[in-house]
Amino acid sequence: MEPGCYTALITPFTQAGELDQEGLEQLINFQIENSITGILATGTTGESPTFKWKEHDHVIAQVSKLAKNKCLRIAGTGSNNTHEALEALGHAAQEGVDAVLMVDPYYNGPSSLEIRREYYEVAAKEFPNVNIIPYIIPGRTGAQMHPQDLAILAKNFPNISCVKEATGNLENMKLTRKFCGNDFKIFSGDDALVFDIMTDPEIKASGAISVMSNIAPKFVTQMVSLINQGKKDAAMKIQTAMKPLFDLVVITTQEESEFGPVSCRARNPLPLKTLMQLLGMPGGPCRRPLGKMTPNGFNVLLDAAKNVQANNPEIFEPITNFFDVDIEERLNNTKLQADLCYSY
Repeated sequence: MEPGCYTALITPFTQAGELDQEGLEQLINFQIENSITGILATGTTGESPTFKWKEHDHVIAQVSKLAKNKCLRIAGTGSNNTHEALEALGHAAQEGVDAVLMVDPYYNGPSSLEIRREYYEVAAKEFPNVNIIPYIIPGRTGAQMHPQDLAILAKNFPNISCVKEATGNLENMKLTRKFCGNDFKIFSGDDALVFDIMTDPEIKASGAISVMSNIAPKFVTQMVSLINQGKKDAAMKIQTAMKPLFDLVVITTQEESEFGPVSCRARNPLPLKTLMQLLGMPGGPCRRPLGKMTPNGFNVLLDAAKNVQANNPEIFEPITNFFDVDIEERLNNTKLQADLCYSY
């Protein structure tokens, strides 16, 4: 995989919860028009845990077909069941994708050794011609393959040459670089850390598999490209402009209940899809068990969007041009906004 920015694409749904085919095509074309390096289909941001396998395969096929020869294509094929993951990987390979992303097996709680031997090694041996990207995100999976086992994979399998790193642990990333060598590519799975881990000389990440590039593919791609060119000052300007959006991937608020205060955490893709609906992009609601944001959480999101529009309106300009929407009007339309969060 080449250095750059890859969008972890959302899956647009209708209000009835069905796949929005036209919206999916629009989002793919929006990414391509704004020079994205590649598109990841059916990842966590795409709500793959709620998919039927028929839907999963269909979305991969659509992205593979529509983005062919226009940008790189990655298919999310991970599972907590190795056999199931292999079936998904086989389908993605038939569709001609450029790589697959396999998340560490979730919920079952395998050790790092088991993850390597009973999951990634099995896939790498069965599909030696498919580029496999391990996805390390213990906060969601409850398990983690450690850098030592990742290095063994990188040493023994040419088709494992990069990783999506979402541990949030800089020391873990430094070990990955130390053990896997300088040619191994680390991609940030955390928008808020992209600049830091790309410029850290002990990590030297190659780019990002980004959430907020759904909103601003042009600018996240530019930021990543500038860092790879050594132009850190220019990249920092984009990082500063984008920071209000990067901080929205997870929004935590304190809410009141009849039994006292309670913390409420809106996790990706809920804030992202809420923001996309606010801005007039295809997205639709999340599938259950995800629902809506609280009014407090939505206000955090709205304030961030207004901040970006006031100080760096160029960030949203590609959305205006491609989707023919009035961002300013939508950010001040209280009637439209009322439907985007729970009411109490």
